[in-house]
Amino acid sequence: MSKRRTQIDVLSPSLARRASVEFLLAAPRIRLRPATHWTNVRFMDKELILSEIRRTTQENGGKPLGHRAFASQTGIQQSDWGRYWPRFGDVVQAAGFAPNEMTRAYDRDFLYSKIVELTRELGHLPVVAGIRIKAQNDKTFPSEKTLRRLGPKHEVVDDLIKYCEKFEGHTDILAMCDAWRSVRRPTRSVSLHDSAVAPASFGFVYLMKSGRFYKIGHTVSVGQRHRQLAIQLPERLALVHEIRTDDPLGIEAYWHNRFASRRQNGEWFALTSDDVRAFKRRKFM
Repeated sequence: MSKRRTQIDVLSPSLARRASVEFLLAAPRIRLRPATHWTNVRFMDKELILSEIRRTTQENGGKPLGHRAFASQTGIQQSDWGRYWPRFGDVVQAAGFAPNEMTRAYDRDFLYSKIVELTRELGHLPVVAGIRIKAQNDKTFPSEKTLRRLGPKHEVVDDLIKYCEKFEGHTDILAMCDAWRSVRRPTRSVSLHDSAVAPASFGFVYLMKSGRFYKIGHTVSVGQRHRQLAIQLPERLALVHEIRTDDPLGIEAYWHNRFASRRQNGEWFALTSDDVRAFKRRKFM
C-alpha cells in the first residue's frame, strides 16, 4: 500500500543562513539604550570592540571617547577590551585613531609648568581642592591623579624649585616655595594630593583686629582661638574674616609673605582697607 508522502521543505544550511539574514534585514531596527548595548554579550571579539570605537568616534565628531564615556555609551568594559590590549589608548590606536591627549603620559616639565600656571592663578601653592576645580573647568589641565604621581608634597616643592631655577621669570613662584618650606616640613610621606590626610590638616586662616592692627593666623577652631586671644589683649578683639583651607600653614605663610612690608610684630600687621578687602574676597584656599 502506497503512502502519500507529506511534502516538507527542508532548507540546506546555506539557504537557512540566507533566510536568517533576509529576515533580519526586513525586521524593523530597534534602537538599544547606550549603556546596555552589549551588556548581554558574554565574549567580545576584537572586531566588535574596534567597530564600536569607530562608531562612537564618528558620532563624537571624530574625537575618540575616554574609556569611561565609551563604557557608558556601549556597555563595553575594561574587562572586555582588556583581553586584547593593556591600555585603552592602544584600543583607540588599533581602531585607527590617535589616543586622546589626556591619556598620554605627561612630560615632567610640562606638569611643573601647569603647577606654576595654577600657582600664579591662585596666588599660593595649589592644594587638592584647587587642583580638582581647575581640572574640572580646564580640560587641558592634568588631573589630580596624574599630579599625585609626582610624589609627596615636599618633593614636589623641591622639584618645582629646580624647575623654576632652570627657566627665567619664576621669582614669584620661588618666593612662595621658600615661604612654604620655612613653615612646613613633612613629618611623614604625604602626597601633594592625598585626600585621605586632608581632614586631619583642615582648618582656617583668620584675620582679627584689635585697635589699629590686624592679626593673621591659623587654627582648627576660629571661635576657640578668638576667645584665647581676647582675654590676653587690652582692647576689644574682632573677627574680621576667616578662610577655610586644607593647608592652613601654607595659606597663612602666603598671607604673611604678601603683607610682609606691613608686618609690625609677630603675626600683627598694619593693613590698609584694600588689604582687608583682598583677604575677605577669599572664602576658600
